[in-house]
Amino acid sequence: MADAGNAELVKLTISAVDDSSEFEVMLNPEKFNHNLSINYNTKEGKGKSETEAKFDAYEPENVSFNIWIDGTGVVNPGKGSPDVRTQIKQLRDVVYKYNGEKHEPNDIKLLWGSFIFFGRLKTMDVEYTLFKPSGEPLRANISLAFVGSVSSEEESAKAKRSSPDLTHIVEVKAGDTLPLLCYRIYKDCSYYAEVAKVNNIANFRSLEPGRRLEFPPLR
Repeated sequence: MADAGNAELVKLTISAVDDSSEFEVMLNPEKFNHNLSINYNTKEGKGKSETEAKFDAYEPENVSFNIWIDGTGVVNPGKGSPDVRTQIKQLRDVVYKYNGEKHEPNDIKLLWGSFIFFGRLKTMDVEYTLFKPSGEPLRANISLAFVGSVSSEEESAKAKRSSPDLTHIVEVKAGDTLPLLCYRIYKDCSYYAEVAKVNNIANFRSLEPGRRLEFPPLR
């Protein structure tokens, strides 16, 4: 999250991992829920009077928050904010639109300050709260919920911290960050520090387009 005080305002962005579509919120959420849970096997053993909780698996992480969309011009006076329906369509195209190449919705990246999350949309609930006399909406409150998306193969690779014995060379494109590139290659953004060290990168958030980076096999 962004630091309080005189720090520069950083807005939450929601983007599709596989293309360049992105939605920047107009106003940052007032509340932000990040849920982590673990599943345990609690079957009672033979001859035991009490159950024992044994680790079974990590449950997918969940993130949820509310955002406001405004078309009155009050939030960004003089900047000509798009109408509410247009803004909602822009958001839907990122988080809800069907990806014909993958035959499923887009993988989503949430980025807000130091927080980064990869997953998919679970629910999107739109509540219209202000209207023009014509019935056209002027303001909407949108509830979004995302679930971490990891296939069984990806989960196995993540748990074992291993991958195919291949070195990947990637050319940086505009907008790329190390966590995002690590997710594309390893399906785990947490390896960005190791990749930064291999490539002698001091600032992982600022990558020069055109630079070629080495992504080594995981150990």
